Amino acid sequence: MVLEAAFGAVHAKDARRAIPVPARYDSGMSPTEANPWRRVSRRTAYENPWLELYHDEVIRPDGQPGIYGVVHFLHRAIGVVPLDTERDAVLLVGQYRYTLDHYSWEIPEGGGQFDESPEEAARRELAEETGYSGGEWRELCRAELSNSVTDEITVLFVATGLVAGTATPEGTEQLQLRWVPFAEVMAMIRRGEIADAMTILAMQQLALERAAR
Repeated sequence: MVLEAAFGAVHAKDARRAIPVPARYDSGMSPTEANPWRRVSRRTAYENPWLELYHDEVIRPDGQPGIYGVVHFLHRAIGVVPLDTERDAVLLVGQYRYTLDHYSWEIPEGGGQFDESPEEAARRELAEETGYSGGEWRELCRAELSNSVTDEITVLFVATGLVAGTATPEGTEQLQLRWVPFAEVMAMIRRGEIADAMTILAMQQLALERAAR
């Protein structure tokens, strides 16, 4: 998963060791403006099996020296809206989010290796968390989740015609599953009962598509 285990065993790297700059996530987005920032150096301030925290010495756009902290995730963020078209219902996953210390209802989400396709990763995560598999899939959108502090980009899908099976969640996951009418999921977002960014992005993308028909 993307964040559940981010508080695992810590390995501190030698703070003096510079590291190569990672490749940009496959966002499909092209820069249209010249970069006003200049990186002078980069070191790893912290790492675990799920993320790395970089400390950069930079020259800012105003020409003055500065620093920048970047959170780099070691897996691609993925999410899927499991949609029952006959009932017009969405399968939500409920779980307690350690980072924010509260319970959260979300679409199924997780992380995938960069050497596998986003759809392959999303299919695997959906099967693990919910037991559902198969069906017809298409990509909804890609989004930068918090681009002031992390280079993480999510790839979001919608899946229909799914077949039920047995879930095999990880030990970090204590999950509830709930089919919710599409309109009610949107109402939960409006009421602030769903605050997860990937869920909001995916559902609003689907709602925009419906409005454009």
